[in-house]
Amino acid sequence: MENPVLIFGAGSLGLTALDLFQRNNVVVYGLLDDNKELHGKEFGEVSVLGETDDDGFLKLIGQKCEAFVAIGDGRVRKRLVKMLNERRKVQPVNAIHESAVVSRMATIGHGNLIAARAVVNPFASVGQHCIIQSGAVIESQAKLGDYVQVGTGSIINSGVIVEEGAFIGTGATIIAGVTIGKNARIGAGSVVVENVGANTTVFGNPASKL
Repeated sequence: MENPVLIFGAGSLGLTALDLFQRNNVVVYGLLDDNKELHGKEFGEVSVLGETDDDGFLKLIGQKCEAFVAIGDGRVRKRLVKMLNERRKVQPVNAIHESAVVSRMATIGHGNLIAARAVVNPFASVGQHCIIQSGAVIESQAKLGDYVQVGTGSIINSGVIVEEGAFIGTGATIIAGVTIGKNARIGAGSVVVENVGANTTVFGNPASKL
């Protein structure tokens, strides 16, 4: 990536993205966050410059600067991506840790964060604007929709379908062939052995509705 990147979000996810880009020798222009208490704060040589809708910085995105949205709340992430698509006519770039293993035979969309030691195996498909945390495994032929979040150390087995906006908690295991519905939530440490409906929260081993 030749252009510097502007990161939306200065929380823990934003700092993870900052580290990923710097490890890949990508210049980070700055961070934007709506929490005014963070404005002016420095992380190394990178500062929190202002709010996420600051036109003075947004106008840089496109020709001079790339964008990355590093906000855990899927609704906010979706709103910011829509704003970048409509106002700046751009898609956020990917942030992939140097130690992540992403097969050349996998399909990866735009705007994804793939953290340290995560694995995306052959013929897996990752949509757009997903967050795959450290040590998570996306097995062959698994499919993640857009805006999916996969927690640290989780295992998404072969042939699993995780639909848009679903949240997979830390250390969860999704058994091969299961479908996780849109905006479903899987509790940390759960073992999911059957399909989970849209907007449903499950927890436990085996996972069941709360």
